[in-house]
Amino acid sequence: MSATAGQVINCKAAVAWSAKSPLSIETIQVAPPKAHEVRVKILYTAVCHTDAYTLDGHDPEGLFPVVLGHEGSGIVESVGEGVTGFAVGDHVVPLYVPQCKECEYCKNPKTNLCQKIRVSQGNGFMPDGTSRFTCNGKQLFHFMGCSTFSEYTVVADISLCKVNPEAPLEKVSLLGCGISTGYGAVLNTCKVEEGSTVAVWGLGAVGLAVIMGAKAAGAKRIIGIDLIESKFESAKFFGATECINPKSVQLPEGKSFQAWLVDSFDGGFDYTFECIGNVHTMRQALEAAHKGWGVSCIIGVAGAGQEIATRPFQLVTGRTWKGTAFGGWKSVDSVPRLVDDYMNKKLLIDEFITHRYHIDEINTAFDVLHKGESLRSVLAFEKK
Repeated sequence: MSATAGQVINCKAAVAWSAKSPLSIETIQVAPPKAHEVRVKILYTAVCHTDAYTLDGHDPEGLFPVVLGHEGSGIVESVGEGVTGFAVGDHVVPLYVPQCKECEYCKNPKTNLCQKIRVSQGNGFMPDGTSRFTCNGKQLFHFMGCSTFSEYTVVADISLCKVNPEAPLEKVSLLGCGISTGYGAVLNTCKVEEGSTVAVWGLGAVGLAVIMGAKAAGAKRIIGIDLIESKFESAKFFGATECINPKSVQLPEGKSFQAWLVDSFDGGFDYTFECIGNVHTMRQALEAAHKGWGVSCIIGVAGAGQEIATRPFQLVTGRTWKGTAFGGWKSVDSVPRLVDDYMNKKLLIDEFITHRYHIDEINTAFDVLHKGESLRSVLAFEKK
């Protein structure tokens, strides 16, 4: 038992009081875990575009005040009643896509979208419909079942996995979202074959993880597409064979970028991936997929109420449009294996970390994210 088990813990957290406002560093109260819950001391958290998407007011499910953050790692501080899979001191990664192994979704090999706690999680609560966080007497909502922007958090025991204690927690925190998502989109969702041609829209962390996956799958040509040319060097490091800035392409009058791609790349690509969350680039990616067999996968999350469009003829003539969440990984089973792949040098993580900050500097981390200067910023709770 830890000394704090069963007690309310006062700790530091970055609180989002409202949309479109900077995060506020506060002392919050974190209640003990209830049945089938685990309280985790978070050591590292990364900043992801999904956190910014909610903070900037684009999320239809966005709730405030809230403790954001869903890419993190830490150590189990205490466990609630009925928890059998975790013990104090375990090294863990919270999972925004849980895996209960009991619901019809978990039992179906075609999906990783466990639905056991979907409603309560979307409502910003623990599975029993309540919160474990308060600040200045006000209840705070949970976020994506994780809330890693707090020094201590409480998660459902199905929203957590135990990882190799030898693995550096700073690094494996990134497997909680972005890297796993892009890498899995290639290997699980699309099952890209050796010798394929691949194009990737958006060269942030998720796009680079797609490129890493495409290289691992043996793709012969991997095209990176982005408006910020300073991202091309890292795209090539991860495996892109060439990069294109659409703004620098001289398009003939009336010709779309996707039509130019089809003409320039032998009829289009076997697989395309949209890692931006822009409905216009989603259309480009679909229409740049090869007639007859091309597959386009949406990974980026578009703003509330936005809709995708194309002509049905694009699908009638053999293109497939699909999407992925968390790269199709069944989370509890898969993330520990991805950690092992990292430890065995099959998977890159270190190269995604471009900035390191203390939690007090979290707003700076969001600033560099918005400017497109960072792949991943990792925030530590403890001062070095």
